[in-house]
Amino acid sequence: MNTRSTMRSKVKAYLAERRQAGFDLKIDGEQLTRFARFTDKSGYRGALTIAIASRWALASKHGRRLTAARRIEVLRGFARYCQSVEPGTQIPPLRLFGPGHRRLTPHIFTDAEIRSLLQAALSLTPVGGLRAATCATVFGLIAATGLRISEAAGLIRSDVDLHQGCLQVREGKFHKSRWVPLHPSAVQALRRYARQRDRDPLTGVTDAFFVFDYGRAARARNLHHAFKVLRRALQWRARGGHRYPRIHDLRHTFISKRLERWYQDGADIERNILALSTYVGHAHVTDTYWYVTATPKLMASAASRLAPLDMRGVS
Repeated sequence: MNTRSTMRSKVKAYLAERRQAGFDLKIDGEQLTRFARFTDKSGYRGALTIAIASRWALASKHGRRLTAARRIEVLRGFARYCQSVEPGTQIPPLRLFGPGHRRLTPHIFTDAEIRSLLQAALSLTPVGGLRAATCATVFGLIAATGLRISEAAGLIRSDVDLHQGCLQVREGKFHKSRWVPLHPSAVQALRRYARQRDRDPLTGVTDAFFVFDYGRAARARNLHHAFKVLRRALQWRARGGHRYPRIHDLRHTFISKRLERWYQDGADIERNILALSTYVGHAHVTDTYWYVTATPKLMASAASRLAPLDMRGVS
């Protein structure tokens, strides 16, 4: 690799090699492309250094340390690749700007909020169109199953078995596939939606299960936009650590409420949580355990399981 090469050419070579090895690197690839564009635009030609990495990391719109820390994490893999062919490369320290991940408390929706969301979705324009029905059904499905928005939007017709009452998530996060059993009420809602969808002859041009008007497959970005419109109309205020309630908080709500129910019923959490972790597609059961500490109600439920301490004789 020539030290006078553009950073973009180095990034392209790195991504090509990693993707050939089976890594998707969609988000990391976008970030590295932005880094290359930033570096090349500045006129810099040379090895990746801590100085140039820091300049880009701190150049985000809002200048947040968390954003800078995440950018450094993305650059480290690329830097290790560059170092193997370009000795002058410097690998930025992992915590140069602090930890790159922070788990914020989610917004846990009330049952009333979920009902309001689904009702409001049915009023989306064109009223009575597939966009409204699709958004209401997708948001309801996520609330009922804890699916990720990308998983729901990515469903094709053969993934949804309404006779057996289950759906298949193909190549979910971390390339994991799984079957998701459905509650009878969810099956009924999906069957009702499918009948409405199939009355539109234009939906036959796509294999997608969820379809917008004019036969367009529903995409995650369009669903996010619709949710943003509805969130504003409903005038919701975030109760978690994020600025606004998010679609992803419906997933958090599903998991949190399932754990709350088990605590209330005196269920064996350790035995059941592994099944829940598999159901929602977590890579590690510790990701599911995190929800125990995510909300005050769950913390209180967990604390009630602890035997009271005998303080007699304690000075």
